[in-house]
Amino acid sequence: MPTPPVRKLVTALDIGSSKVSALIAEPTEDGELRILGTGQRESRGVKRGFVADMEKSEIAIREAVEQAERIAGTNVERAFVGFSAGGLDSTVASVEVEIGGRRIEKRDIDELLAHGRDSIDPDKGKMILHALPALYTLDGLQGVKKPLGLHASRLAVDIHVVAAEPAPVRNLDLCVRSAHLGVEAIVASPVAAGKACLSDEERELGVALVELGAGVTNVSVFAGGMLVGLKSLPIGGIDITDDIASAFGTRRMEAERMKCFYGSAMTSPRDNHEMIEIAPIAGQQEGIETARITRAQLVAVIRQRLEHLTGEIAKALKELGFAGPFGRQVVLTGGGSELKGMADYAQGVLGRAVRVGRPNLPGLPDAHSGPAFTTLAGLALFAASDELDLRQAIAPQQSGPKGNSGNVLQRLISVFRSSY
Repeated sequence: MPTPPVRKLVTALDIGSSKVSALIAEPTEDGELRILGTGQRESRGVKRGFVADMEKSEIAIREAVEQAERIAGTNVERAFVGFSAGGLDSTVASVEVEIGGRRIEKRDIDELLAHGRDSIDPDKGKMILHALPALYTLDGLQGVKKPLGLHASRLAVDIHVVAAEPAPVRNLDLCVRSAHLGVEAIVASPVAAGKACLSDEERELGVALVELGAGVTNVSVFAGGMLVGLKSLPIGGIDITDDIASAFGTRRMEAERMKCFYGSAMTSPRDNHEMIEIAPIAGQQEGIETARITRAQLVAVIRQRLEHLTGEIAKALKELGFAGPFGRQVVLTGGGSELKGMADYAQGVLGRAVRVGRPNLPGLPDAHSGPAFTTLAGLALFAASDELDLRQAIAPQQSGPKGNSGNVLQRLISVFRSSY
């Protein structure tokens, strides 16, 4: 009997500060993804996107993946892992070569990449996560997807490089491997999230993507079809929860429930008349009445933290140069964007059009189709795409600042050639 073909599966693993989620999918013949299984567990060993407890994180990863495997009815060995911690750097290397008016050949692409060797070296001990070639430019004409065979005097390309601090990336890699799962690639969260909730037109015209995570808020800017800058803020939904718990003397779990069910970023005249019962930290005791607050008091605490958060977001957008004609659209995603009225509040503060971005991946179960799972869906889409990427983190060379640039170059060349 002929050997049945090996199924090509895609596994995505998003390790956040509040949850660890996994997704198993199978690419179909028409290029779509068929969702086979998903899994989720509470994240107890990650703080502000960094692995703080290896053992607890390992258990959460293993349980989330096992849940997805049971639903999918299959086992997986490797995964694309999201990295959402701080310390990410984003640079764009512009490279140009002379062609002389003749037709562009493969060797011209190789020469173009050779000229970009110094530009894609890891800087200041950083580790390269992505080197994403964007659209080509022919004699000043931007937006060319496939220059091979066209005539030009000058050929140029922008290579978008995303780098991270090595230690957190290595800790994440070790944690996943300790859970008996291979790491196919570690993908920066803004790269994955942008793939899941931004349209090609938005990326071309200019858009800011704000991922409101539990412990980290990532602000990234897209223009000309590529990610051109990003900044991580060590603040997120957990801070709002902690503010509520501290202000009203209750447990974090109860504060999170109050935030989700009664919380809002916008005020309403009815808030002063709606009462909310609070379970005290010490639990119910005989003779002690349950505390009650108005919804207006809860919203006031939430808005105080949001004022600080949106102020930091506005500052980050200014530092990233998000202004002028292309600085008009902001997309919120992540679990924090699910807070009632969040888009309206951000629009009023930032003075820009704001919408909530949800994962554009058909077939996701209802429990995993909200903004909190945008990065997870983006990881699956990134894994299944044919995007030109190194697909593997490149560590800084210890012997010298340019010791590994040849490896980077050769991988880029091989990836470019494979696309023809």
